[in-house]
Amino acid sequence: MNIAARLPVTVLMCTTLLAACTAPSHQPIPETAIPDARLVLPAPPVSGSAAQADDDRVFHETRSLKDTPRWALAQRDADLEVPHLVKDFSCAVGYTLDLSKAPHLAAVLKQMENPIVHRTSEAKHYWHRTRPFVGTNLPICTSPEGLGLHSSYPSGHTTAGYGMALLLAHLLPEHATMILQRGRVFGESRIVCGAHWKSDVQAGFLNASSEMDTLLDAPELQDDLIAARKELRAMKGATPAPDAAECAIEVEAAAHSILSER
Repeated sequence: MNIAARLPVTVLMCTTLLAACTAPSHQPIPETAIPDARLVLPAPPVSGSAAQADDDRVFHETRSLKDTPRWALAQRDADLEVPHLVKDFSCAVGYTLDLSKAPHLAAVLKQMENPIVHRTSEAKHYWHRTRPFVGTNLPICTSPEGLGLHSSYPSGHTTAGYGMALLLAHLLPEHATMILQRGRVFGESRIVCGAHWKSDVQAGFLNASSEMDTLLDAPELQDDLIAARKELRAMKGATPAPDAAECAIEVEAAAHSILSER
């Protein structure tokens, strides 16, 4: 298996980062506990198809976003360190989400690690799709190092970001609308970044949805999910307000969807 194809999702669930939290220790959920993405997802667009032409158009048009606030947001969204990814949803809930104060949430993420890494990497290896920037000198918002040049489909970053959105929306249903909107913006950041085709990101949304639909019902997670909900709600009023300027950029990004306007 292409090791680079595993990196985005592996970084999301990094054992070292989670070990920093005082989370309870649990056995991971089996790798095959969630649906096989090779069967759930449609195949990526083929060369010469209308869908690939649309992917090409969107990639080239979004290069004009370089050095804009939307580009800077895409750069921030490229960081999949677990505490950073959790914090990315702070504007959506109105207060800073701090993983260090949520050991049960950290435990949930750790338990989800194996199946998410296994299934998403399996799909990336299966389709072996070349990333949009390969063979061009066009700008992308992050270093290509470690991305895996032929592991574009489905988007692992989108799977991670929208998967986190689905988890947090489950735990904080009163904020679900804004959390899921932020998850959509997070996925679109990969198009802005130039690291993924539009169809990779759309597949990432579906991949995250199919994975989390199964994982959130796993009996092994239920006690920690209940405790994680309490941890997150306890942060309201106890953690700082998120940066207003960053929140404004997220609002602007949500109002101008890359998926609908390009």
